[in-house]
Amino acid sequence: MQQPPPYLVPHSQEAIQILYEDEDLLLVRKPHLLLTIPGRHPLNRDCLITRLQQRYPDASIVHRLDLDTSGIMVIPLNKASHAHISRQFQQRRVEKSYHAIVYGKVERDSGEIDLPIAPDWADRPRQKICHDRGKSALTRFTVLQRLPDRTRLLLQPVTGRSHQLRIHLSTIGHPILGCDMYAHAAALAMADRLLLHATELGFEHPTSGAWISGESAADF
Repeated sequence: MQQPPPYLVPHSQEAIQILYEDEDLLLVRKPHLLLTIPGRHPLNRDCLITRLQQRYPDASIVHRLDLDTSGIMVIPLNKASHAHISRQFQQRRVEKSYHAIVYGKVERDSGEIDLPIAPDWADRPRQKICHDRGKSALTRFTVLQRLPDRTRLLLQPVTGRSHQLRIHLSTIGHPILGCDMYAHAAALAMADRLLLHATELGFEHPTSGAWISGESAADF
């Protein structure tokens, strides 16, 4: 059987913004359509970390944003910072916020989506809600604005499962606009990109111990 051609990622030409810098870490804004780490195919090597390592050779990845998601990320600049920040992510002490525009009018002003997620092995890289073998996943949401056909939400994921925000919102009937994995045709057609952006990140500084927070406003 002939193998299908490899998927080649669109190469975003948008620059990475440095939001904050010190000896231990960076806060950066990842553009939409830029991988966080290199893809498997040689033509998919361009990504956030390879670009940053040209200027910061010791930069490393401690968390990821999907290709389609833009927004703020923390980049450790040494091994001690990487270990410290990684531990905070594992212990769920990092505060993360996102803005999303979803299909339809969300009636509740705020709430939680508590649905377990597992890989959909028959349709990778998609995920699925699975009450038998899924890992616990919790998302908190707050309505920021309602329009007749869409709603802007503040999202605060407590856990960090792959595609968590996208599949949680799709499951409750409000897929994120422009989502090519979990949105129905109408929601997909309402935006020319995934309307999901990481807006805030807060954590303990690995050296000083002070609480550090950064912001990156959504451009949609």
